[in-house]
Amino acid sequence: MKSVTIIVVLFFLALSACQSDPKPIAYGSEGCNYCSMTIVDKQHAAQFMTKKGRSYSFDATECMLNYLRDVEPETVALYRVNDYTNPGVFVDATAATYLISAKIPSPMGAFLTAFSNEDEAKKTQLDNSGKLYTWAEINEKFKEENPF
Repeated sequence: MKSVTIIVVLFFLALSACQSDPKPIAYGSEGCNYCSMTIVDKQHAAQFMTKKGRSYSFDATECMLNYLRDVEPETVALYRVNDYTNPGVFVDATAATYLISAKIPSPMGAFLTAFSNEDEAKKTQLDNSGKLYTWAEINEKFKEENPF
């Protein structure tokens, strides 16, 4: 009976060690995994989590995209970006729409901003000019060139 109890306890400990959600970003005290700047901007922060449960946080989407150059895509469980119109709220980066506009600065100077939906991105584009991108397009752009 003791061995069954030990096995059950070990099972639940192992289960609780496997996180299914990324850890929250500690704004103001956590450093970017790419450039080491302190993450403070709740409109531009980004994060990805590996399939093993490790979270990588970034002060800007451009930092995450540059970091991902050296990461095998099949090791990533999810990508998240802050929604520009809802500061501090993460959205699925693969479904987001991206705007590069010189009128909206981002922490590392790529002027890259993410939106949860295309309509909000288009509305912001009308007021600020710039070019819209999908996840695939922005990844390709960052693989081809190093904007900073």
